[in-house]
Amino acid sequence: MRPDILFPLFRTAGSLKGVGPKIAPLIEKVAGGRVRDLAFLLPTGVVDRRYQPTIIDAEPGRLATLRVRVVGHQPSQNRRQPYRVIATDTTGEIALVFFHASRPYLEKLLPPGEERLVSGMVEEYRGQLQITHPDHVVSLDEADGLPLVEPVYPLTAGLTVRTLRKAVDQAVAILPDLPEWLNGPLQRQHGWPGWADAVRSVHAPAEPEDLEPQTPARRRLAYDELLANQLALVLVRAKQRKRAGPMIPAGDLAERAIGLLPYQLTGSQRQALAEIGGDLASGQRMQRLLQGDVGSGKTVVALLAMLEAVAAGGQAALMAPTEILVRQHAETIAPIALKLGLKTVVLTGRDKGKTRERLLEDIADGLAPLVLGTHALVQESVHFRNLTLVVVDEQHRFGVDQRLHLTDKAQGGCHTLVMTATPIPRTLMLTAYGDLDWSRLTEKPAGRQPVDTRVLPASRLGDVVEGLERRLADGGKAYWVCPLVEESENVDVAAAEERFAALQSRFGERVGLVHGRMRAADKEAAMHAFAEGPVQLLVATTVIEVGVNVPDATVMVIEHAERFGLAQLHQLRGRVGRGSQASTCILLYQPPLGATAKARLETLRATDDGFEIAEQDLKLRGAGEVLGTRQSGLPDFQLADLDHHADLLPIARDDARLIVETDPDLASERGQALRTLLYLFEQDAAVRYAKVG
Repeated sequence: MRPDILFPLFRTAGSLKGVGPKIAPLIEKVAGGRVRDLAFLLPTGVVDRRYQPTIIDAEPGRLATLRVRVVGHQPSQNRRQPYRVIATDTTGEIALVFFHASRPYLEKLLPPGEERLVSGMVEEYRGQLQITHPDHVVSLDEADGLPLVEPVYPLTAGLTVRTLRKAVDQAVAILPDLPEWLNGPLQRQHGWPGWADAVRSVHAPAEPEDLEPQTPARRRLAYDELLANQLALVLVRAKQRKRAGPMIPAGDLAERAIGLLPYQLTGSQRQALAEIGGDLASGQRMQRLLQGDVGSGKTVVALLAMLEAVAAGGQAALMAPTEILVRQHAETIAPIALKLGLKTVVLTGRDKGKTRERLLEDIADGLAPLVLGTHALVQESVHFRNLTLVVVDEQHRFGVDQRLHLTDKAQGGCHTLVMTATPIPRTLMLTAYGDLDWSRLTEKPAGRQPVDTRVLPASRLGDVVEGLERRLADGGKAYWVCPLVEESENVDVAAAEERFAALQSRFGERVGLVHGRMRAADKEAAMHAFAEGPVQLLVATTVIEVGVNVPDATVMVIEHAERFGLAQLHQLRGRVGRGSQASTCILLYQPPLGATAKARLETLRATDDGFEIAEQDLKLRGAGEVLGTRQSGLPDFQLADLDHHADLLPIARDDARLIVETDPDLASERGQALRTLLYLFEQDAAVRYAKVG
């Protein structure tokens, strides 16, 4: 249960004064729906009101705070005319202008003959200085309440700065005095304030510099969030390590399969298999992430792990996000399994009627020890006889629930191996996959040729088409990836169709088209025609980024390459260079290139190491963008900015490990405070793990 001390922070924002049913949804849109979310809404900038000239010295176009005496009111004669209030100081006169104003309200706010502090943007209109709708009007007695440096927050249509600021101020005013969860020496070493003082500080900057990410207050709050993240992951992992899994000793099936391969395993494949084998034989449930660059041989590692499970009398299931990817895995797995006398079944959403019933029977009876499929595998009608290993490919494309639904089909506990072809920077690995053990495949299989990457301006497009003509005449195959026009599949498809028409007029029926809005069957037919049939040049949107394996394809043309992210360009390039022939990737760009786009293309030209590229991508785009992608499966932080606070992550990691080693149930005085921290950042499940041990 959430501690009582946090209840005020988890009230709805609608419980605050001035936040009615119209305003509450707008606040929820920019901050979140609770008081806590408002307290954690970091300012994006400041309004500096420290410029306090006399009227004669006030510069048009500048924000100024003026001390003036109200001379008189000039109400508007009709609704279209503004209401004007004339004010002066010893040097000159200024008009305060209001539209759709209430006369009684303005006469109370600006009584004639009295002095006021007025702050707003100075403008010149028909030779006279004016301020339209001043931001602040206060009496001299209230001058201390006028914020000379005022934080600015993100807004949305219908939500004013003043309304949001009042809500934030109320949220900050009711901050409870929480017990200190930080390690004392660490807090003193960094000079960090207490939690509540840190929150108050970020909302009350005295100088613009007070909003910098490296201030003690901002770093303190970032560390709190990172510590909650890491402590939750370490607690979950400690819990998982205590859960028994089926004990699977090394069998002979995997070794026999290795003997059937037409190539030698790489060193990193053998290393990964040794790590997986150790997990399977440990008696504890494996929770391992297999990270492998494009073409590094993850499918073979997965197959050999699955064969270990089968040799011990179990079943193994591999789940992938698309039918294309599932069938591609089957092309690698099924022939080897067949030579070993094992049946492989593929189950997707397209299987209906009698065919589906027969597949489900084979799975339920255990006649199919190797089961491959899309998310169709998690449906209630799918039952396994003895599921002991689950492999999830491109796991960021599945929700956690889907993964758990599949492992729940195992009666006596189940090992899990998750795979991704997207190299993830080490920093982000800690925040997202700290509950998993990691294995990395860092070598390409023997015989793979490096891809010759060239960067050319769009003006050379004609030369590229000429080169393609020669390659196609020799029987070669090529991809042509069309640009990301905008975040709209419709517009991207239109661009692809236009390029397809232009290339088809030159090359005729040898050109095919595939994009994300095609029906699955049409997409598969187009891919099959490219892989096996008459199509030599495939025009595509980024739908081909993951899981397309055509070893004969030796050319990749990417149009408007400057519009793609570095990791995405690397994934696309990985579609070629999969056979024994020399391959080329041509990055066509539209000049002039910005500094970031130039660095991105230069990095891609210089290296094909996916892990190095991932680290460069993090530097160029920043963690915000890498984290912010919906499909990345990575957490989105409110207070921590990994572009600036990445150095705090390993400290939080070590702190969390030491906490769980010395106080696994969080029962000590600091442990109780850390429970509050976990609830504050909504890591409730982790607290339950601490309770049950």
